[in-house]
Amino acid sequence: MYQLDSPYYLYLLIIIPFLLIINIIYMLWRKKTQENFSSSELLEKLSPNRSNFKIKLKMIFEILAILFIIIALVNPKIGTELKTVKREGVDIVFALDISKSMLAEDVAPNRLQKSKRLISEIINSLGSDRVGIIVYAEQAVPQVPLTTDFASAKNFLQMIDTDILSSQGTSIDSALNLSIKFFDENSDTNRVLIMLSDGEDHDDISQKVVQSIPDQGINLLTVGIGDDNGATIPLKINGVIDSYKKDANGQVVITKRNSEILKKMAKVSNGIYLDGNDTEIVLDNIKNQLNEIDKTEFETNKFVDYRQRFQLFLSLSLFFIIADLFLFETKTKWIQKLNLFNEK
Repeated sequence: MYQLDSPYYLYLLIIIPFLLIINIIYMLWRKKTQENFSSSELLEKLSPNRSNFKIKLKMIFEILAILFIIIALVNPKIGTELKTVKREGVDIVFALDISKSMLAEDVAPNRLQKSKRLISEIINSLGSDRVGIIVYAEQAVPQVPLTTDFASAKNFLQMIDTDILSSQGTSIDSALNLSIKFFDENSDTNRVLIMLSDGEDHDDISQKVVQSIPDQGINLLTVGIGDDNGATIPLKINGVIDSYKKDANGQVVITKRNSEILKKMAKVSNGIYLDGNDTEIVLDNIKNQLNEIDKTEFETNKFVDYRQRFQLFLSLSLFFIIADLFLFETKTKWIQKLNLFNEK
């Protein structure tokens, strides 16, 4: 079995016939020019050591050198070996609050963007773990299934905004219920749920749901985003503030971070609460927590790997280049005595 790593380099083979044609034209021109100045008998007397064979041999060496360089660039892989790759890590689900209150700008640039940056930084610090993302407001919906493709997860993360869900409000219960089901039931990996929210909840949080989190083998980390003193919620058009969110009485809404409810959730579930306004503290704490959690094997893949052979062709090319450099266009005395090429 074989495989060509970069077959598009084969197009360079078109160079060889061009070089061959150019060399033939040059040799014909050279022969004609020599005949114009002297006869073949006189030329033999003037240049007795000149070897016509070696001129042709040098051309062959040059063409072979180019040929093997091109083959080395194509990188043919010949022969196979079976490799086994094991992945060990932790399953991490991010539950991100996307209610309108997350648009408050008491943390720069706003609570939602701050949360997304935290998630992105956490993902950057991970190894072979799996990550998933759910979003929630009045209801919770999955956004990214558990995956080791961090680049794709971060791409989907950037597209998240408060307009994903039309129904507003904040139902932490819905987020918790979906998060529990979001983990792979057939996997024995350790599980971490990181919930990022300002804590504003319009539904009563079920104590039973929170208490069931450790029973499911889930480590809960709640991250509070925003200022406890509160801030207004700007409504923007094309990036420019048009007005501020108002209640039914026409009063401007002031949204405050409810860190107490997030702390209570963490305490009841034997988890940890983190102040999300300090990025470094959040990252350090989460890294420490993940380091303390045992890594579990969740994936074993066997695949066929082709052995690269470009080194052989590169060596052959180098050999012919060196041979061409040391091959002179004069007759070799000991070969001349053997008269192998009828040069006498």
